Amino acid sequence: MAFTLDIGADAPDFELPATDGNTYKLSDFDDFPVLVVFFTCNHCPYVLGSDEVTRQTAEKYSPGGVQFVGINANSSNTYPEDSFDHMVERMQTHMFPWLYLRDKSQEVALAYGALRTPHFYVFDKDRKLVYTGRGVDNPRDANMIKVNDLDRALEEHLAGDPISLPITNPIGCNVKWEGKDAHWMPPEACDLVW
Repeated sequence: MAFTLDIGADAPDFELPATDGNTYKLSDFDDFPVLVVFFTCNHCPYVLGSDEVTRQTAEKYSPGGVQFVGINANSSNTYPEDSFDHMVERMQTHMFPWLYLRDKSQEVALAYGALRTPHFYVFDKDRKLVYTGRGVDNPRDANMIKVNDLDRALEEHLAGDPISLPITNPIGCNVKWEGKDAHWMPPEACDLVW
């Protein structure tokens, strides 16, 4: 069985606290025809380098009913910057157009098979996976971006077209798993990193 979700897989359920003071589960987004779940954090240079591009993509597709949900599953014991308090501060500072949820147990990250920060998953109205992988080809330096895979996938899906490249390799830092060093990945994931 693959570590990360396969195209066509159902979105795993979750119930997680958000920086806005509410707790959200998958069914809270039933009214949105498209749901983008992405694993992110507070400190990774690949996240910091591409957050504004992700913002632009979220704002571009929000009128079409696309909801973005960011999830931070990083161990705050490994990286104190990834604590919930720092998540709240980050959202207050940057006012990103997505919900920011905390997966402290890391169970949701394991269920989705999150490999990197950032790692994007696009689900259709039936919450079947239609795209997974990177947002852009150079998330660390926005000035060097030539390809926006997330934008392309959303544009194709909303137009009713098949997604031309449904799987890409997420580019970023490893998820910081509790009790593991910064470079550890679940053994099942190792074959998936190109």
